[in-house]
Amino acid sequence: MKATRHILPILLPQSLQILEEVSEIWWQWRKQKLPLYLFLAMCFNLVVAPVVYAATGEQFSRSQAWALGLLGLVTLSLSIYLFFVMFIPEKF
Repeated sequence: MKATRHILPILLPQSLQILEEVSEIWWQWRKQKLPLYLFLAMCFNLVVAPVVYAATGEQFSRSQAWALGLLGLVTLSLSIYLFFVMFIPEKF
């Protein structure tokens, strides 16, 4: 019990600092969404790249399958964006 009394004053400022840093990261995340979208696209590509690699019959290397999957995701996202820009231009 005595050890926790001595550790508590040391941990309290550190936990407050960590809480402030998490709060700052949360605020930045709410402000900038591009890094989040890039992260989600890379995570989704973890599913797409092995499918591309298997579909090509191992003619492509793993890095080529990764790049081809990423290219497909970018193409799909751009086509969806342009579709909305063409048919709902007042939002942009």
